[in-house]
Amino acid sequence: MSFVYNADPERGREWQRLFALRAPDIDFRFWPDVGCPADVRYLGTWAPIEDLARFPNLEVVFSLGAGVDQFEFDSIPSRVPLVRMQEPGIVTTMQEYAIMAVLALHRDLVHYIAQQRKRIWEPRRVLPAARRRVGILGLGQLGAAVAERLSGLGFACRGWSRSPRDIPGVECFSGEKELPDFLAESEILVCLLPLTGLTRGILNAALFSQLPRGASLVNVGRGPHLITPDLLDALDSGQLSAAVLDVFDPEPPPEEHPIWSHPRILLTPHVASMTQPESAIDMVLDNIARHRAGQEMLGTVDRQRGY
Repeated sequence: MSFVYNADPERGREWQRLFALRAPDIDFRFWPDVGCPADVRYLGTWAPIEDLARFPNLEVVFSLGAGVDQFEFDSIPSRVPLVRMQEPGIVTTMQEYAIMAVLALHRDLVHYIAQQRKRIWEPRRVLPAARRRVGILGLGQLGAAVAERLSGLGFACRGWSRSPRDIPGVECFSGEKELPDFLAESEILVCLLPLTGLTRGILNAALFSQLPRGASLVNVGRGPHLITPDLLDALDSGQLSAAVLDVFDPEPPPEEHPIWSHPRILLTPHVASMTQPESAIDMVLDNIARHRAGQEMLGTVDRQRGY
């Protein structure tokens, strides 16, 4: 019985060490050295792998990231569950990044970086967090955790999801009918939606036009959520004042793309959240134990919904 790992090799060596300590009965393998295909029961991967049918006894595919939009569901046998990563390291690192990005926008850091490049010394008025309205687009595991932390910092926090949610300290909106009201009061919009057919391209001109003039954007969801020309137009027109982008489509952007040098955009290389080997392995081994016991695994993907 083996577990095949297909992701960052440096972290993979830590996975290998921890598997040997905590699950010595499972043979840990690095892709593409899978050993005997019939022995493969579990696959942990960030990127999709073709021809999974060659593993006749495959029981579970674990996504080693929070998202699963990179997978073609039809390529995974219907009998094999796909499980997304739900571990504390992803949550805490996403909270840290979101706090950093929101504070950078709230305190005009993007503006001051642009001023520094031009040798301009010009202070702006400082507003308390309680007077800044932050909107979280998507209230899943990560969105809810980010909303709670930002609310705890004193921001006037609101959130939107497709189905109703109740989060202490957060004004919650749901469904298409409530989306315009949510957007109208969101001065800093943080996108943490899953990428599905319904959310692809949602960060577009129509949505930006519903935000307060001078609002700003943080995209820590997926690159294809964003229509980049619409963002650039909104920044150039003043409808948006700044953006922090951790994801892009494609990644990295082409060398000549204007996103690299735009004075009102901060760009980071898809680093908002990362799995931490110790807690990730705890989650994977717990789910393997659940699966062996015939229990429902945490994070199992609903293929119809896409997450």
